[in-house]
Amino acid sequence: MSESTPTALPTVVIGAGPIGLAAAAHLIERGIEPLVLEAGPSAGSAVRDWSHVRLFSTWAEVVDPAAEKLLAPTGWDKPDGATYPTGGDWAERYLQPLADALGEKVRFGATVTGVARAGRDRVVDADRDQQPFTLHVQDADGREERLFARAVIDASGTWSTPGPLGGDGLPALGERAVADRVSYRVPNLKDPSVQARYAGRRTAVIGSGASAFTALALLADLAGDEPGTHATWILRRGISGSTFGGGEADQLPARGALGLAAKAAVDNGHADAVTGFRATAVEKAEDGRLVVVAEDGRRLDAVDEVIALTGFRPDLTFLDELRLGLDERLQAPTGLAPLIDPNVHSCGTVYPHGVGELSHPEKDVYLVGMKSYGRAPTFLAMTGYEQVRSIAAALAGDQEAAERVELTLPETGVCGGAGLFDEPEADEDSGGCCAAPTTLRIGAGASSASGGC
Repeated sequence: MSESTPTALPTVVIGAGPIGLAAAAHLIERGIEPLVLEAGPSAGSAVRDWSHVRLFSTWAEVVDPAAEKLLAPTGWDKPDGATYPTGGDWAERYLQPLADALGEKVRFGATVTGVARAGRDRVVDADRDQQPFTLHVQDADGREERLFARAVIDASGTWSTPGPLGGDGLPALGERAVADRVSYRVPNLKDPSVQARYAGRRTAVIGSGASAFTALALLADLAGDEPGTHATWILRRGISGSTFGGGEADQLPARGALGLAAKAAVDNGHADAVTGFRATAVEKAEDGRLVVVAEDGRRLDAVDEVIALTGFRPDLTFLDELRLGLDERLQAPTGLAPLIDPNVHSCGTVYPHGVGELSHPEKDVYLVGMKSYGRAPTFLAMTGYEQVRSIAAALAGDQEAAERVELTLPETGVCGGAGLFDEPEADEDSGGCCAAPTTLRIGAGASSASGGC
């Protein structure tokens, strides 16, 4: 490869997940050569980690149009678009066949350890945009090599960097010491060895999104078969009309159903919800169980296990020599951050976006998919597919197509801007369904204060 002819080089896509593989399909459709580098051993390695979880989007909403065109000539068995895949279904029936169709354009066991401009660290201005990108890659056997690219699309996601349970974004004191009792994933309770950790025991579930809803619903189901199984649901905010999602008003019905299942777990006594609780420590009780402590001094009843589902954050370390424009709060591209700020937006109030919002001071490098959302939790696969369609058009020089919006997102059924922190001085009479409630505890023997918009 010649460093002096960047346009003759491939566009490197980091990550062979749903958005990375879709990016490759759109690049091919535009006549641009892709090279997909995947750290894992197979397509959708991160998706396979939650293979037991059912998506709240249908097959029709998680298959990219350009990818479908690429798959059609291979005899691919297209799933029923109205049904809901699990993560395992998505990986086996769509992502792996797509990677197979891409053939040698996808390399597995290839971990990107650094990206820069050839011969230029982030300080150097001279002829910077004329230089190709250089990527340091480590293969599964430990061998290192250097590759060159005309553009870089980072679709590596955030799965490898989950948030800690500490309410200040740092691990709670003692969290690392009890790491064998803390999970940062939705447990697969169909696995007997995993089920044994939770059956007949008390578990603290920390989080307020779809993953927490799913975990609560699974634990509630287990409680029906295993007496003594109980969850303590820890929310950093209070309970409001938006806490359990949009319910029947959600245009993605399965997403609305998750919130209703979480509410049922509480209403039926399988879980207690503790609100306004920001964890600062995890301590071991005399009997070996765990006590979660809040910054205001509250101590929860001892539990056997903790499931921390507090979101994810991007790994930006291998991009340190690039000039990225990132929002100081969300770690998302500065043009995108205002559109996805969870203080303002829910999934259904995020506008479709593309190359304009995803561009950086460093030309021709893009963060896409979950990686582009930084710490925001509102990402949908459809959004990522629109992102890479727009980027591929821009790299091909079709600016009109790049700036055109070709996506309408479904509404969540909740008002935008539920926020991340209750404001005590909020006006209770403002009329918005997302107005901050007072801190309370609900569950068996306590009245529920949740309401609708």
